[in-house]
Amino acid sequence: MIEDLAVYPDDRTVRELTQDEALDLLAATPLGRVVFTRNALPAIRPVNHLVEPDGRIIVRTRLATRFGGAVRANAGVVVAYEADEIDPVRRLGWSVVVTGVARQVTDPVLVARFEQLLRPWVGQVMDTVIAIEPTIVTGIRLLPREDEPTRP
Repeated sequence: MIEDLAVYPDDRTVRELTQDEALDLLAATPLGRVVFTRNALPAIRPVNHLVEPDGRIIVRTRLATRFGGAVRANAGVVVAYEADEIDPVRRLGWSVVVTGVARQVTDPVLVARFEQLLRPWVGQVMDTVIAIEPTIVTGIRLLPREDEPTRP
């Protein structure tokens, strides 16, 4: 609405992130959201993750979940993965979206490694490790305008 423009002046700017910047920010935060298809509709689930040096995003889930079952039932499922850190008061921060193919990790050595590195954030057994291979990586950083004094 027009009134909102007066209350929230355009005092921020958006800067596009490089792929490396986006993956670095993603690696520095522990939680994100995976977007997948459920009954031909988009579904979103919060999960914790880690980012491998090659850019793959690793998550653990249960096979019984809709996401785990969708990945296991197919050779690869196109998903999106999103994470952000945005201050709602100052309206500053960043957002990263990765689109790619999710596949179940079946190599026992890798599964054991990821089970040690990535602890579930809920009190349930996570019996499936999934790797998302990034195809499209985008991100933005919300910054104060150049002429605005920098705040600590």
